[in-house]
Amino acid sequence: MSIVLLGASGQVGHELRKALAIHADLQAPTRLELDLAELGQVRAYLSHHRPQWVINAAAYTAVDKAETETELAFRLNAELPECLAKYCVERDILLTHYSSDYVYPGDGEHFWKEDSPTGPLSYYGRSKLAGDEAVQASGCASQIFRTSWVYSARGNNFMKTMLRLGRERDTLSIVDDQVGSPTPARLIADMTVWACQRYLDDQELTGMFHLAPRGEVSWYGFAQEIFRLAREANTPLAIDEAALVPLATDEYPTAATRPSNSRLCLRRTESTFGVKLPHWKEQLALTLTDYLK
Repeated sequence: MSIVLLGASGQVGHELRKALAIHADLQAPTRLELDLAELGQVRAYLSHHRPQWVINAAAYTAVDKAETETELAFRLNAELPECLAKYCVERDILLTHYSSDYVYPGDGEHFWKEDSPTGPLSYYGRSKLAGDEAVQASGCASQIFRTSWVYSARGNNFMKTMLRLGRERDTLSIVDDQVGSPTPARLIADMTVWACQRYLDDQELTGMFHLAPRGEVSWYGFAQEIFRLAREANTPLAIDEAALVPLATDEYPTAATRPSNSRLCLRRTESTFGVKLPHWKEQLALTLTDYLK
């Protein structure tokens, strides 16, 4: 199968590239090779390579900057997916696209389902929702995975930031009233490959799916577990366990509003693809070990 993977330099894209390495015909252009903000270039690239599967792991993810860099955020998060969807529907091929928990209003303590009412609190969330809607409206065969709190052993993310700060500081304050499930990029990549394999057997397996580990935790609890595992691995840390301080969201103002509830219902994903998604603690242990090595 010939595949075009966009966004290969990002956390998810990097893991996808590794997971798809066995495929002989994988095109994963770098930013220097293809400017994803230039949709004409994107269309020409697809027409030249004629893939049988398009994976869009590219996105504008600077949540706070998106409040001012609205044009670029909308181009990458909404117009690019629309462009890809139009190409895929014309050629009857599968599009895999990634969405975000930020499309939901983030209130309450319930688990969001794929058909729950949306209500983004930030421009980033609105741009991601516009991309989802464009893909769905196109009528192309698509698998859209809404995920949350992505991290990996590579790139810039919460896990690596905590480890760095934990080495440098003897106290840290972390938000404790935003709840979700930290999702490693490796899990997203592995599930993407599995979902495509299932699609090849049954082309009805399309639509919107939530993709995250089981369990829930606050950013504060996530940091606690990161430091606990780091100490078990004998990683030098300046911060003491008792010096991690819980913080309320309103004590840490940001340009973009974050959802307090990012709990995602996984029932549809697990039943559709015949899987039981792992717990976030198990996935953190694997990712942290990978990073420390």
